[in-house]
Amino acid sequence: MVVCGDDGLAHRLATELRGVYREQVVLVVPPSRRTPPQPMAGRARAASAALFGRMVTAVNRGTGDADDTLVPDERVMEAAEPTEAVLADAGVDRAAALALVYDDDETNIRAALTARRLNPRLRLVLRLYNRRLGQHIEELLDQAAELAAGTTAGHRDGHGGHGGHGGHGGHGADIATTVLSDADTTAPALVATALVGTSKVVDAEGLLLRAVERRPPRPGEVADPGLCTLALLSATSNDPAGAEGSEDSGDGPRLLPDAEAVAAATGRGAVVLEQVSYSGPPLPARRAGVMPFASLFSARLRWSLAGLVAAVVALAVALIVVTDDHPLHAIYITLLDLFAINDPAVDAPLGQQVLQLLSGLVGLLLLPVLLAAVLEALGTFRTASALRKPPRGLSGHVVLLGLGKIGTRVLTRLRELHIPVVCVEADPEARGMAVARRLRVPVVVGDVTQEGVLESAKIHRADALLALTSVDTTNLEAVLYARSVRPDLRAVLRLYDDDFAKAVYRTLRTAHPAALTRSRSVSHLAAPAFAGAMMGRQILGAIPVERRVLLFAAVVVGGHPQLEGRTVAEAFRPGAWRVLALDTAAQGDTPGAEPPGSGLVWDLPDTYVLRAGDRVVLAATRRGLAELLGRRTRSPR
Repeated sequence: MVVCGDDGLAHRLATELRGVYREQVVLVVPPSRRTPPQPMAGRARAASAALFGRMVTAVNRGTGDADDTLVPDERVMEAAEPTEAVLADAGVDRAAALALVYDDDETNIRAALTARRLNPRLRLVLRLYNRRLGQHIEELLDQAAELAAGTTAGHRDGHGGHGGHGGHGGHGADIATTVLSDADTTAPALVATALVGTSKVVDAEGLLLRAVERRPPRPGEVADPGLCTLALLSATSNDPAGAEGSEDSGDGPRLLPDAEAVAAATGRGAVVLEQVSYSGPPLPARRAGVMPFASLFSARLRWSLAGLVAAVVALAVALIVVTDDHPLHAIYITLLDLFAINDPAVDAPLGQQVLQLLSGLVGLLLLPVLLAAVLEALGTFRTASALRKPPRGLSGHVVLLGLGKIGTRVLTRLRELHIPVVCVEADPEARGMAVARRLRVPVVVGDVTQEGVLESAKIHRADALLALTSVDTTNLEAVLYARSVRPDLRAVLRLYDDDFAKAVYRTLRTAHPAALTRSRSVSHLAAPAFAGAMMGRQILGAIPVERRVLLFAAVVVGGHPQLEGRTVAEAFRPGAWRVLALDTAAQGDTPGAEPPGSGLVWDLPDTYVLRAGDRVVLAATRRGLAELLGRRTRSPR
């Protein structure tokens, strides 16, 4: 695996590939001593000449940060730009996958085009902020890979064909281009952290799944299995310290146990799978695009209109008394006098003349009130189409700070889960304002560091606070202030540096032990998704279980003799893999009750026979998934 990048995501991604998937990694990073930026025309020559990366073999096993610690036989290259010479020296022509995670989209696209030319069979993972451009680039690179692979296959027809890296599904399933962004990959973890306080989540076909550690029950009891039991922990009712994965706590965790093992594991902790859901107050029932009539006009204007109506009614009643006229005709005459379109009552009695003068005076008062009503209604429509204010009785909501690229994606996911949200943004022209306006989400425009802004977002009645601005100090200040307002508030703040995030988390946890606080760096949350894409599109995510790791993958049954033609019970191999759900999005028949809003069926009967066209979601160990997909395994030294 080759990883090229210029920030913390590259180091975190390399660590994820080494620690979780046991892959051999070549990391390409800029030189430690930065040089002034050069013109675009001279970058390639400079990179391939004077600044061409010097090879550094990492031998520091126990020193330095965890992100920079490499195992033997793995390399770090220093290069200013991922030029063709740098990629060739990194071994892209014989690599299985390449990740380009530079902060600049143009750099990633240029390097991807070069890498695809060097190795048409390479799996590419790109980090792009422009999602629409990313879709076009993904289609372009995939088409180039298919054409190159077809040409190569034609040349090798007489030599037995060719094998893909995956070894099971041809080149189409393994040679692919995946375009990701920080916002898309971090949003599920941030949403789950705000709801249930954990980032051990997997995004499976739009569903958020989390791994929950059940505490060891009393002797003779079995932990609640949830959707299914993923692992049995080292912790028991007699050895609670095993919950931390201590070396002297039994034989370690037991991954993917069968039903007999779960039933026999009385008094032992377990890791179970649950669906992340929202149990707070529902969204207010409101028809889309329809505003209540009372919100069009202010209270003062409504009282003015009511007074004028009362005056017209009083004049009509007085005219009936004075002239003894029919009520409908009297009201008609009063309205004519009100709008000054009636003939002057010169020959009429004195009382009728006085009433006509009063009606004209009320008509003069009616003109400014009608003009104010029109202007206020237009202003209300304008404001309603732009931003909404938090309702008075709102409670149990999530306060979201920052509507940048990550905050916007998190807002979309929160609304998909039907969670009430109040946003706070200092920039009225932020990219997420249009999304908030379209989703009719209340927005408070103001600086969160100013007094009264968080109060306007009803922070004292909120359930959680998500501080996702691009400034670390602003996020920290907002969380500390929210803690002073409500000490038990669940708070999640985004921090750029992973070490700083850990320090903040430990301090806040010590200062507020009764409250749930999570500090997350973007690189820490995004790395698992990028690593899964490098391993192949079938990888959905990974969840640590003490000292071991469970992988989640979406696999097509066809081509896997361990799954095809077998029942769910027969396809289950304890300690290796287990079928969790069936994806019915592209199927016509459903063998079970389909959850609303999802194409996954979890209550599969053990007698259901897996067919070649089925697509299943399964949990597996590293070695089990490698055996199932036909990949070579790389054992730790």
